[in-house]
Amino acid sequence: MVNSAPNARVLSGMRPTGALHLGNYHGALKNWVALQYQYECFFFVADWHALTTGYDDTRDLEENTWQMVIDWLGAGLNPSACTMFIQSKVPEHAELHLLLSMITPLGWLERVPTFKDQQEQLKDKDLATYGFLGYPLLQSADILLYRGNFVPVGDDQVAHVEVTREVARRFNHVYGRESDFADKAEKAIKRLGQKNAATYRELRRSYQEAGDEVALEQANALLSGNARLTVADRERLQGYLEGTGRMILPEPDALLTATPKVPGLDGRKMSKSYGNTIGLREDPADVARKLKAMQTDPARVRRTDPGDPAKCPVFDLHRIYSPPATQQWAAEGCRSAGIGCLECKKPLIDAVVQEIEAVRARAREYEDNRDAVRDIVGAGCEKAREAARETMHEVRAAMGLEYR
Repeated sequence: MVNSAPNARVLSGMRPTGALHLGNYHGALKNWVALQYQYECFFFVADWHALTTGYDDTRDLEENTWQMVIDWLGAGLNPSACTMFIQSKVPEHAELHLLLSMITPLGWLERVPTFKDQQEQLKDKDLATYGFLGYPLLQSADILLYRGNFVPVGDDQVAHVEVTREVARRFNHVYGRESDFADKAEKAIKRLGQKNAATYRELRRSYQEAGDEVALEQANALLSGNARLTVADRERLQGYLEGTGRMILPEPDALLTATPKVPGLDGRKMSKSYGNTIGLREDPADVARKLKAMQTDPARVRRTDPGDPAKCPVFDLHRIYSPPATQQWAAEGCRSAGIGCLECKKPLIDAVVQEIEAVRARAREYEDNRDAVRDIVGAGCEKAREAARETMHEVRAAMGLEYR
């Protein structure tokens, strides 16, 4: 069930592999900027994930981490609206990963589509390591540690969220079966107060007897808004509502996001590995120079040759940056050879440079003040650890590891 309440939690991260570019911005970061004002958002630097394919050379890892956070701030992430932190500064990620590895079948990890895809794409690297095999489970631990409701992903990443749901489901099945579960749930219902308790029982009956999804949503909203409940009691009542055991680790939902096609300078997908990127804080003069030389429809050899916008990567950028009227002007001018490629690129160059200059302006105050960046991340790490400790207390207790 998708929780659309304003206090629902979103979790996402990026690997610090170098300066961010327009593909990163339009593929994920721009969406994060919008989400931070809609949900409680945790965004982390996935430095441990960077080791899964780059363990052999970590010389630039620290600098890449700080530069990426500056890119985030320049793009518009607001420390007052979201939590930014570094994965390795919250060791509970590793602990939950270890504990989940005890119950996760190997076959679940081996069937993740990107496992074989990346092995094929990165043939020059030795990826026959446990870390590479287990990175989808580390991703699951990242999400489940914060009991995230939503994970913003594109279509190609939905499989990772599904693995996380399966892991949460298995954990709850194995460890959420308290012998006195029903008794504890009934006591928790009484703590709701007389009116809310009656409402909860009626909604539970509607869902379990008639499969009323609206009743399930209303009951979950009632639980999430009740301050009388402990975290453990809320989890019990969520499980009791759905006819299962206690939901220690809630199953997250994929928050599908529109990811526009961002072509690189050579027409292929924009990627650092192709060397075809435009940096998010690149010098505007260099951006203009790169775009002027960007590949267009190869059929337009001469100025008078007509072209096809569908075959021109520049037009894919127009779809992102230009209003409909400009897109129509560019498409008609291309097909009729009424405008040349440089003329077509001019309004696009203006729009891209304007966006990058805005990012550069916001980032400038942090570029020369690394202490401010460290303070932001430090505060984020403390907030993240607070949430992580709460989850791990429940996980350890469920697994019999909370010794006294």
